[in-house]
Amino acid sequence: MEDVTFSALVVFEETTHQFKRTVSQKKLNQLPPGDVLVKVEYSSLNYKDALSATGNRGVTKQYPHTPGIDAAGTVVHSLDPRWTPGEQVICTGYDLGMNTSGGFSQYIRVPAGWLVKKPSGLSLLETMQLGTAGFTAALCVSALQNNGVTPSNGSILVTGATGGVGTIALMLLHHLGYQTVAVTGKKSAHAFLGSLGASTILDREAALAGQDKPLLTARWAGVIDTVGGDMLATAVKATDYDGVVTSCGNAASGDLPLNVYPFILRGVHLVGIYSANCPMARRLPVWNKLAGGWKFPELARISRLVTLNQIEEEILAMIAGKTQGRCVIDLEGKA
Repeated sequence: MEDVTFSALVVFEETTHQFKRTVSQKKLNQLPPGDVLVKVEYSSLNYKDALSATGNRGVTKQYPHTPGIDAAGTVVHSLDPRWTPGEQVICTGYDLGMNTSGGFSQYIRVPAGWLVKKPSGLSLLETMQLGTAGFTAALCVSALQNNGVTPSNGSILVTGATGGVGTIALMLLHHLGYQTVAVTGKKSAHAFLGSLGASTILDREAALAGQDKPLLTARWAGVIDTVGGDMLATAVKATDYDGVVTSCGNAASGDLPLNVYPFILRGVHLVGIYSANCPMARRLPVWNKLAGGWKFPELARISRLVTLNQIEEEILAMIAGKTQGRCVIDLEGKA
């Protein structure tokens, strides 16, 4: 079977610091070693994938490389008794698509411990409409709830609201009865964000007002921040007593210019969210929630389906900050 030919997006360094992406034909024996071979039906595009696809060595050290930190498909062969051929599985995070050949490919081969059995309440397509972005958003909402933030406490601020994590966070919070305030720099996206359930929409300037002050008027019961930097720092300063701020991204900056006053005067909780190496004991319950009581029917509204041959435009748009919602890659070419 190792001579089976399949399609994959391959990124290679054409000249020094100049990277090119092409859909290539590969054979199974070119995949890395692993316990389980999976035929991929869908993947999704995340910001980390766009970085890997454009040569960011902080994400991917060696090229040529196939990105894709998400994959959903069917087990073809397994050396581990936990998985049998025909089972439908999800693989998100770990090293997939970073330095291990990823989900922008019709096949992946991965360690058995990276896989999650697809919950019966979700289709393979729906798992990738969620993907790492949806899983991360759900981890953020779980952190709010686990630290006592309920809809009655007040509004939840969501930054980077048009991105994958932001859009799903807005929809999930609305589904659970929270009032949300969305931050975006895209004036054209206001109606879109309102349709997702955002109660109020702020432009970046309004969200950053007073950023130089040590503490701001308390406005937020909780925050889901995807951008870092001044936006995160300002949100922390404006969070109410015992409020919870979740940090899951650094699209604007990895720095955090902040003082201790929100923590020692208001007891604000700053919770870091990581999804790639999230332990299975936490990972499985979140996926089961997303397939059950946390499932909302509007996922298709924020998703678009593309083929491998159409992904170049999506990658460049994401790097330029011009995308919104979720981009799902159909590895079977149905799009």
